[in-house]
Amino acid sequence: MNFNLTQMPDRTSKPRTNGLTMVMDKGLGLTDAKNFLEIATPHVDLVKLGFGTSHVTPNLRKKIETYKAAGIHVYFGGTLFEAFLIRNQIDDYLAICKDYEIDYIEVSDGSITIPHTEKCGYIEKMTKYATVLSEVGSKDATHIIPPYKWIELMRAELEAGSSYVIAEAREAGNVGIYRGTGEVREGLVQEILTQIPSEKIIWEAPQKAQQLYFLELIGCNVNLGNIAPTEILALEAMRVGLRGDTFRLYLDKEKAIY
Repeated sequence: MNFNLTQMPDRTSKPRTNGLTMVMDKGLGLTDAKNFLEIATPHVDLVKLGFGTSHVTPNLRKKIETYKAAGIHVYFGGTLFEAFLIRNQIDDYLAICKDYEIDYIEVSDGSITIPHTEKCGYIEKMTKYATVLSEVGSKDATHIIPPYKWIELMRAELEAGSSYVIAEAREAGNVGIYRGTGEVREGLVQEILTQIPSEKIIWEAPQKAQQLYFLELIGCNVNLGNIAPTEILALEAMRVGLRGDTFRLYLDKEKAIY
């Protein structure tokens, strides 16, 4: 922080285990990635190379090395995992992760349907090679999962070895834990939190209103994902009460002069 301000929330610092910010990189060039890191390095914990973009990204190895040199974990989007899985090439996928020194792996089933016990088996297998993030929820907006099922799936995946479960929203924030309008399914979220520890969930929240909801509900150290690279400083300012939406969130009302 550049200034000394009182009444600031106790924000975790890197390396963090909660209060994570995961950025969705959908196609930054190498120069853009370096420019992004100039302002984002203290505030970003994870970068996801969105969906299957890794397969078509020029200078992929250099890009991954650039992120890793800044102390940021990089991983391939879950859609790429599913693309390898559906082609029966999961061993090839593991070999690629090893070759590119990817130490985080996302296991998801948002685009394909596999038995959940089988998914948990893949999670257990992947933990031998990397830290596992597993995504819960469908990318199909018509597939509504009831709250008890979200809880059941999340609990099983954590027990299988996932370090964090990711609550699906896609890059637009209009499926999974959100309605098609982007509105939070509040009853679902709050029911999940009665059974699953908040520090073990990464909430995909690409929209500002969604980020604000979770900051007000859980606090400045909520884990948030699918953040656009251009929104990192704005999000961090909102986390600590330095944006209009959260300006009074941490102030002592008795000490405030207005």
